[in-house]
Amino acid sequence: MKAVVQRVKEASVTVDGNVVGAIGQGLLVLAGIAPDDSDAVLETMAQKIVNLRIFEDEAGKMNRSLLEVGGELLVVSQFTLFADCRKGRRPSFVGAAPPQQAAELFDRFVALLRSFGPRVETGVFQAMMEVRLCNWGPVTIVLDSQELYIPARSPASSNPNRRIPSEPV
Repeated sequence: MKAVVQRVKEASVTVDGNVVGAIGQGLLVLAGIAPDDSDAVLETMAQKIVNLRIFEDEAGKMNRSLLEVGGELLVVSQFTLFADCRKGRRPSFVGAAPPQQAAELFDRFVALLRSFGPRVETGVFQAMMEVRLCNWGPVTIVLDSQELYIPARSPASSNPNRRIPSEPV
């Protein structure tokens, strides 16, 4: 799974001229589903997103999570996050899950996000959507579930007291 997470003051999704989802302060999540995404992957990504400390505290530091600030989520399915542009000029999307499987996994992902408590709005799966947002900061984070299982640096290249997780964080 891949996700682009944007901290927003507000965001909305429109389909055929009708607003189908809108939020105030919170996160816009563009979510791409892979064919091998498991419930464990969905759970890991959902936990990571709602607990990312990317909202400012009283001192102006990014130190608070969506849950701590009472923010909302707008989650939009986006298979194009799996675009492979290495060959030619037309992207290949073979890394994305087929539509039926992706719809089922996306719905489970949204249910997991809701289970943490925030209000969650969505777009319409496979619809042509207009996404509007006011990115706040701007703050944009790219998450890839495969990278959550791999340490960013070797222990020797950074703080020797740094704990390297053996499981997803």
